[in-house]
Amino acid sequence: FQKLTWKTKDVEKCTVRGKNSDECYNYIKVLVPRNDETLFACGTNAFNPTCRNYKMSTLEQEGEEVVGQARCPFESRQSNVGLFAGGDFYSATMTDFLASDAVIYRSLGESSPVLRTVKYDSKWLREPHFLHAIEYGNYVYFFFSEIAVEYTTLGKVVFSRVARVCKNDNGGSPRVLERYWTSFLKARLNCSVPGDSFFYFDVLQSLTNVLQINHRPTVLGVFTTQANSITGSAVCAFYMDDIEKAFSGKFKEQKNSESAWTPVPEEQVPKPRPGCCAGEGSAAAYKSSTNFPDETLTFIKSYPLMDESVPSVNDRPFFTRTTSRFKLTQIAVDTSAGPYKNYTVVFLGSDNGHVLKILASTEGANLVFFRVPRCNVQGEDRRVLGLELDRDHHALFVAFSSCVIRVPLSRCSEYSHCKKLLNPLAISYAFYIGNSVLKGWTFS
Repeated sequence: FQKLTWKTKDVEKCTVRGKNSDECYNYIKVLVPRNDETLFACGTNAFNPTCRNYKMSTLEQEGEEVVGQARCPFESRQSNVGLFAGGDFYSATMTDFLASDAVIYRSLGESSPVLRTVKYDSKWLREPHFLHAIEYGNYVYFFFSEIAVEYTTLGKVVFSRVARVCKNDNGGSPRVLERYWTSFLKARLNCSVPGDSFFYFDVLQSLTNVLQINHRPTVLGVFTTQANSITGSAVCAFYMDDIEKAFSGKFKEQKNSESAWTPVPEEQVPKPRPGCCAGEGSAAAYKSSTNFPDETLTFIKSYPLMDESVPSVNDRPFFTRTTSRFKLTQIAVDTSAGPYKNYTVVFLGSDNGHVLKILASTEGANLVFFRVPRCNVQGEDRRVLGLELDRDHHALFVAFSSCVIRVPLSRCSEYSHCKKLLNPLAISYAFYIGNSVLKGWTFS
């Protein structure tokens, strides 16, 4: 067992700037592998974000500290994501003390230039809450929720987004988008129940990495309703090729501040197509994004939003819950569950400490509830902040703000009736942490 402590030395400076002492600790917000031997960690460091490299084997610090600005938020409650891809560190966070400048940022690469999203441009990012980042193919994808710039008739409405950037993006020319992304595109994620009028789950809470579902690369996410709407949660799945299709579709524009947002006519889209990676597709003739025509760069600066949203698998949620006393907050998925490793199990955490386990089925659903221990936490501390699977030891780790508990993935040996209910062709079951019996779950 190894323990590492990294305390801040800037508490006094932090309190002088008007922050209370609880905010002036060193909250670790980034902890990702840099390579097979090195761990990259960043902390808020009393509102002076700082990063370090550590040896995985010994937890010894390697090299000097690195400035954490644009790689780590200043404040513990601010959202952020980060990952290494191709030797570069991709981050999404707030870059300043006042949290006014949101950024998707690339840095720390040996040969790639530092790039970022355009500053203070609501068409690129508007009050985003960053959730997840994934390296997939030639791109890095970012998943987040933000205030919808294209939907302002009812005030500030939150939409969930997926954005992507090319890993070989070198920025624009000295005239347009120099030191900025030339490949940044974003699209809405549509998690809704169809009907005469669609019921939307707009606010992304958590997302998986890319999994194989129906033999297709897929991500699964937990979504909730708008803050002023009926309380509800849903789990939606999205095929990666449907995400790619949205990015190959039409762009969205607003011709003036009073007009509605409409698709950009195809004849007005320049070539090479904005958002393409240099050396590929319509940009195959260009060795670097720095050589893109000004027309392409100017277009992408003004129109990063796609017109079509990304549909969920089967055009409906995999799982929904409305008018509940709690909302779902976290998701973890095991795609090789069961004695023959041929089932997909979804684990869901909530904001009041419940954890649900659902074994997916195409033939129906049986439910079994049973209790497991939980942390002695109250209020906001009951919110499940993270779920991590440990398949080797058949366990699920559930993270709260003040503790982490370990839960066995299955305990049917203690409940003989479980075995009778579980049909090998159609099995779905749930367990929860807490004292409330859950009712009204719907499966599809």
